Amino acid sequence: MKDTYYTRRKFLKDTAAAAAAGALYMTLPKKVYGKSETKTRVILIRNKNVLDSIHRPKPEIVQQMLDEAITALLDEKDPKTAWRKLIHPADTVGIKSNEWSYLPTPEALESSIKKRVMDTGVSEKKISINDRGVLYDPIFKKSTALINVRPIRTHYWSGVGSLLKNYIMFSRLPFSHHGDSCADLAEIWKFPIVSGKTRLNILVLFTPLFYGSGPHHFNPKYTWPYQGMLVGIDPVAVDSVGVRILQAKRKEYFREDRPINPPPKHILLADTRHNLGTADPSKIDLIKIGWKESILI
Repeated sequence: MKDTYYTRRKFLKDTAAAAAAGALYMTLPKKVYGKSETKTRVILIRNKNVLDSIHRPKPEIVQQMLDEAITALLDEKDPKTAWRKLIHPADTVGIKSNEWSYLPTPEALESSIKKRVMDTGVSEKKISINDRGVLYDPIFKKSTALINVRPIRTHYWSGVGSLLKNYIMFSRLPFSHHGDSCADLAEIWKFPIVSGKTRLNILVLFTPLFYGSGPHHFNPKYTWPYQGMLVGIDPVAVDSVGVRILQAKRKEYFREDRPINPPPKHILLADTRHNLGTADPSKIDLIKIGWKESILI
């Protein structure tokens, strides 16, 4: 069953807004987003000091990591200049977070993103951070720009919960996307409320969850302080790298190949079936910044 809550008038209005916002987005260098003639750029940044003794992110280091990643992604020296390539002062910005209780998007990272969005000239009243309430949030409903940010973890239905999966709350019928191991999650990215609006994708790997079984599984022994983030324009490419890191950790931990189950095929299909981005590692330019110990990739 398809998501059908949009009227034709609403569709045309949102599509026009997305097209206007896309004019800014498409001025970015081809190498930073998917389906280009060159490799798609993804930044992996790590800092061995980002977590405190009880694995809480330190806000000042989170901000530093975000700034370093964005400047590297967009070939700029100043983070504010880099952000102005992504966000325009006239934008209405939704920051799509994730509030899963065991491993939510860190507040320190949400605050860092909001700060940089405001540095571009966007008024605070035109910014919202939300997850499960995005369909009812007036900022998200009229947004012209989205920033997608969440931690990566194994997931009972889709293999992994990552950037592509994070947009499932933009559907009125989330359960309708669970078939065939969530194979067609990329369909959601074509809904008018999100289509063409995503300016940046940030996959959090501060303490990823690399193994579990059953619905809503979580055991802290299957997390580890990787202390990193993956940042890119192309969500498919970022997810593809994230899965490779999780799989490498599983092999290291169990001392054998133990594939993610169910396989996260929605990432490959987002490329090959839905033409959303690039999943092929050979077409991804992975730039590694910072702490290299136990990098796994």
